[in-house]
Amino acid sequence: MSQPVELPRWMDVALLPLVNLAMALLVCAIVVAVVGLDPLQVITLLAKGAFGSKAGISYTLYYATTFVFTGLAVAVAFHGGLFNIGGEGQAMLGGLGCALVALYAGPHLGTALLLPLMVAAAMAAGAAWAAVPGALQAWRGSHVVITTIMFNFIASALLAYLLVNVLKAPGSMTVETAPFPEVAHLPGMHQLLAAVGVEWPRTPLNLSVLLAVLAAVAVYLFLWRSRAGYELRAVGFSPDAAHYGGIRPKGQVMLAMVISGALAGLLGINELAGVQHRLLLDFVVGAGFTGIAVSLIGRNHPVGIVLAALLFGALFQGGAELAFEIPGFSRDMVTTLQGLIVLFSGAMAQVAAPALAKVHGWLQPRKTTEAAHG
Repeated sequence: MSQPVELPRWMDVALLPLVNLAMALLVCAIVVAVVGLDPLQVITLLAKGAFGSKAGISYTLYYATTFVFTGLAVAVAFHGGLFNIGGEGQAMLGGLGCALVALYAGPHLGTALLLPLMVAAAMAAGAAWAAVPGALQAWRGSHVVITTIMFNFIASALLAYLLVNVLKAPGSMTVETAPFPEVAHLPGMHQLLAAVGVEWPRTPLNLSVLLAVLAAVAVYLFLWRSRAGYELRAVGFSPDAAHYGGIRPKGQVMLAMVISGALAGLLGINELAGVQHRLLLDFVVGAGFTGIAVSLIGRNHPVGIVLAALLFGALFQGGAELAFEIPGFSRDMVTTLQGLIVLFSGAMAQVAAPALAKVHGWLQPRKTTEAAHG
């Protein structure tokens, strides 16, 4: 088996993902041309739909906010040596926790106390749902990939049961709860900007975008600027060596999964407290799985994850605009592009690495020679 090519840190984190993205876009352009469309027109309209207007930018940031939460969730578990693909279920339980607080505590609390309590409940519910697969991995050896897949289906069934039999609004035929009280609504960005004199269109973009930025900063500080984060990454790199150094791998597995689940649970704040204002059956709609791709493209680093989330947010928003602008263009083409990006950033992430290593090796002697003669 060939060993992975060693690249300088800046190449591995910044340049390689850009090269992989360029290759994915090139292949997608070929696919678009084969089906009879103009690749340049498609890319131009996609970019215009995502960033060409205030509304487009808002929708892009709204989608990106969700993907930051799920991407960070995958990344934290990955640094702990775990592949958490249970973001869907953890986000569902996070939304359930958020909704229960909004529905039952909302009539008795003010906004200043209720909203932080909803955030805490969403994180706690997501963390609790992730803790069970974490414990099974740590103490029973049950593989976390299998258990988190199972827990996605269990979460979906549990949510459906509760919405149909317990939480559904009385007299309603729709599988959803009663609307949240007004005090449980997270302010929209158009409201916040209007308060400082900036006119902005009404869109789903809400205060959760700032929460996503805070989450990214917190994850960076935890993983690379704290002892606990160092211990978690040490276990992820080599559990045996970490154990020899006095670190308890089982505790770190639990810590990684709990933090991962808490981050995934925050998705419910963006979707439910910020937009829907009620608990729905399908509010997650695949965002947990998209977070895996976001984390892969972002090289499991918070900065990369934010940029990758913006990319996927642009694809979602720009793809919706393309479906209106170009006859015959469907969302399936956007899904194809997403799949190609995942392919080149995941299974084929190292394809361009040997070529980049050669370029780096070619440049290094030249820099050394220039420095010697300088």
